[in-house]
Formats: sequence, C-alpha cells, structure tokens
Amino acid sequence: MSDDLELERFALAERLVHKVFAVLVGVCIVTGAILYNGPIMMAVGHRHLVEMVHVWCGLALPVPLLLGAASKMYRSDVRQLNRFTPADRRWLGSRTRRDGTIPVGKFNAGQKINAWLVAGATGVLLGTGALMYWTGLVRLSWRSGATFVHDWFALGLGLLVIGHIAYALRDPQARRGMRTGRVPRRWARDEHGAWVDELDELNEDSSR
Repeated sequence: MSDDLELERFALAERLVHKVFAVLVGVCIVTGAILYNGPIMMAVGHRHLVEMVHVWCGLALPVPLLLGAASKMYRSDVRQLNRFTPADRRWLGSRTRRDGTIPVGKFNAGQKINAWLVAGATGVLLGTGALMYWTGLVRLSWRSGATFVHDWFALGLGLLVIGHIAYALRDPQARRGMRTGRVPRRWARDEHGAWVDELDELNEDSSR
C-alpha cells in the first residue's frame, strides 16, 4: 500500500471528547489560578462566579469521557492506552526511540503514561474538590488535607498539560490527526509502524 495515502486515526467521537475535555481542563486551570492568586482575584473580581465556573467545569470533566464510550473506536483506543507492552518498555528505555526501530502501536509509551497521569489526576482533583466544596461531608482536618492534595495535583496537571501542548506543537501531523481524524500513511509508518502493520493485516483479512 502506498505511503502517500491517508489513514483514519481518530473518529469524530474521539476528537469531540478530546476537544471538550481540553476546554474543561483549560477553564479549570485558568479559574483555579485566579482563585489561588489573591492579586489576580482582586483584579478579576466576581469571585463567586469564578468559583462556580471552576466547580461545575470540574464536575463536568468525566462527562465527555463517559459519553465517548458509546463509540466503538473510542473504546478500542481506551483498551490500547491501558495496555503496556514489552515494546513500550523498550521504547521508554531507548535513546533512539524515535528512529522507527522499535515497533510502536497506535499510541507510544509516553502517550499512554500521559493518559494514565491525566486520568488519575482528574480523579483525585474531583474527589478532593468535592470535599472542599461540600464542607459538610467530612471534618475540618480532612478538608484541610484535601485542599493540600488538590493544590499539588492541580499544579501537576497543569505541568502535564503544558508538556502535552509542547509536544503537540512539535508534531504538526499529530495535531492534524486530532483536528481532522486523518494522518499521512508515511508519518504513521515512521511514528507508529506497528499500528500501520495492524491496519494492513485487517485490510488483508477483510479483502479475502
């Protein structure tokens, strides 16, 4: 098959989940930073409104992830993200991981770890945020601990998002895949060779 062709990388449902989740996370980071920083909060004003936007966008974070489960392709990608292979371990430990010699599936090990960290941080932030907002759920010492954990996990998530954006800016074809759902086969062969091989095998089986 010619490397000049294009491959479908993400379905519409996956792209919508990514966009909605990204917007919600972005709003949470911005409003959280405003609430945390006194001088910025004084300049912005409307503390109650900022707090409500932060809280409800945070509570909405699981919604696109759960709705995306209606898509078969989305469910398949979630299973792949949850599967760590021997090739992924070799990829992580290699200094020449981007030269194509290590077979990489649809997602490389870095993308898988990023997805795990974002999912884990989101869960912790939801739980601690709920304890902070609904003050009657637990005693004061628990709420103080929840605030401490919430602040540090929010910082960690912010750094993850910055790193994710930085890597995306370096790879226009990856951004195109998330924007349009399609990528050049040549790029896929270089970056995700094992995934291309899987697609070729599926096409051969379906054509028999």
